[in-house]
Amino acid sequence: MLNRALRETWTKVMTPPARLFLAMGLSPDVVTVVGTIGVCVGALAFYPLGHFFWGTLVVVLFIFSDNVDGVMARMQGRQGVWGAFLDSTLDRVGDAAIFGGLVIAFARSGPMNNLLYAGLALACLILGMVVSYAKARAEGLGLTANVGIAERADRLLLVLTATGLVGLGLPVVVLGVVLAVLAVASLVTVVQRMLTVRRQALAAVAGHDPRAS
Repeated sequence: MLNRALRETWTKVMTPPARLFLAMGLSPDVVTVVGTIGVCVGALAFYPLGHFFWGTLVVVLFIFSDNVDGVMARMQGRQGVWGAFLDSTLDRVGDAAIFGGLVIAFARSGPMNNLLYAGLALACLILGMVVSYAKARAEGLGLTANVGIAERADRLLLVLTATGLVGLGLPVVVLGVVLAVLAVASLVTVVQRMLTVRRQALAAVAGHDPRAS
């Protein structure tokens, strides 16, 4: 949802830093890798210690590379299969680090200990991977699965906003509720994509391409 609504505006915002990085001699691949490392450090070094605000701040600063690298590639005219593969793969690594950091934070003994929230964060991690895999597998089969109420941008915006606000003093239950909503929404998205692919597969067997309608 947010991907479609904000992509054009966000690209304009990312253009100045993209030009700066190119002027510094950085390649899109380098920005992708450094950004992923920064996200992982922010989530896995700060979240387990309960430093939700500072961890989120670091994650948000580095997650911009998820958009900057693509803008850089377009400006260089170097959009290709390798860059798209690297970006998508490392996106999954960063996402896993964010939710994994929350799992560790809630599973550890201490003021943030809450096994229910740890379980919800783990569910978000697993279901988020399945959401992405369902789309990738569908495309690998020549089908499409561009449906769902919980796309990656939606999930990240909600979890990072809630985590940062809890770090600023909001009750931790706020994050727990958001994790529960994301887990349910991700599950719904998985089902939506499975049903969409099933419909296309059955239509293909019957000799009709539903993507053309």
